[in-house]
Amino acid sequence: MGVAIGQSLPIAVGVLVSPLPIVAVVLMLVSARARANALAFVVGWFLAVLVLVGVVALLAGTAAPDDDGPATWTGWLKIVLGVLLLFLSMRQWRGRPRGGAEPPAPKWMAAIEQFTPVKSAGLAVLLGAVNPKNLLLVVSGGAAIAATQPADTTTTVVAALVFAVVASAGVVTPVVIYFSMGPRAAQVLDELKTWMIHNNAAIMAVLLLVIGAKMLGDGISVL
Repeated sequence: MGVAIGQSLPIAVGVLVSPLPIVAVVLMLVSARARANALAFVVGWFLAVLVLVGVVALLAGTAAPDDDGPATWTGWLKIVLGVLLLFLSMRQWRGRPRGGAEPPAPKWMAAIEQFTPVKSAGLAVLLGAVNPKNLLLVVSGGAAIAATQPADTTTTVVAALVFAVVASAGVVTPVVIYFSMGPRAAQVLDELKTWMIHNNAAIMAVLLLVIGAKMLGDGISVL
């Protein structure tokens, strides 16, 4: 179990610091339905990540042979995921704002003020399990879990839970700030939102580069 958690934990940290989901929570916390929308987003995010990483890990574990080492195909899967992550990293880096230019904000940010809790949870699912960057990260986490203990369902489920909890810490942090800092929270959250929007591309480029290199190295070591 420790190996499964340890292999997937760095990827969960990558999901944790993804800027746009954190920005989404911050925007919800300054909207009219702050508490309901933010809590719905956090729950939706956690469940989306948990279900996706768990399904990938269980399916990959079922397909892998029950022997003393990981199946060769898991190595190829990690290599493919690593290459895709490196490709996305390159695209993010090339698309980063330069010379102090403001990056274009996603259209959904302007609509958050009118969101209901259901829409907030739906956005969480889209950002956590459908958005290509997070999708690849979470799938990589499931593959990492499956490659360690493919036949142990209990280990897979516990590792998936730990992954989802760690991956959700980023979107939980603004909620903790909101409830713990009172009137001062608005300024802190606004500064956090501004910084993350401006540095989103650079942050994701570095994360995808590090995790992509890790997945590529892990895949090569299996072959």
